[in-house]
Amino acid sequence: MSGAAEITGFVPDAENTRLLRDAFGRFTTGVTIVTVAGEDGPVAITANSFSSLSLDPPLVLWSPDKGSRRFGHFAHATNYVIHVLAADQADLCFGVSKDAWTLGAHDLELNAAGVPVIPGALARFDCTREATHEGGDHVIVVGRVDRCELRDGAPLVFYAGKTVRLAQD
Repeated sequence: MSGAAEITGFVPDAENTRLLRDAFGRFTTGVTIVTVAGEDGPVAITANSFSSLSLDPPLVLWSPDKGSRRFGHFAHATNYVIHVLAADQADLCFGVSKDAWTLGAHDLELNAAGVPVIPGALARFDCTREATHEGGDHVIVVGRVDRCELRDGAPLVFYAGKTVRLAQD
């Protein structure tokens, strides 16, 4: 059978985490930035672990890495905002992934809970922490959606370790 892709099978363990990460990367995800109000200004983190959870009550979840230097700002925050990024926000995505405080250079508005809001996102979820759950090297943070906004546009998506653009009809 010519042209068939090679299949790699493995049992995940501590010796092949890169291979497991590559397998996870085969799932296309949206890209989000989560913001909180830090003591020294806005703190942000990029996350592709975002998911809707419930319509009634309105719940979402995301999962910060316990090993991240930003972890404490997010795992214990009472209020935070999840921004679903648009295709034209790739530079912002990479800026935040390199520097948690890069948004301090921007003139951002604050929501009703005092959390910084990034303009231009495709969707925005203003959340109050509902629960946290252990999840291996991450914590699963469940948030109640207090308010949201949405607009039309092309999404920024992540596949196989890089951002890609979806074709629009």
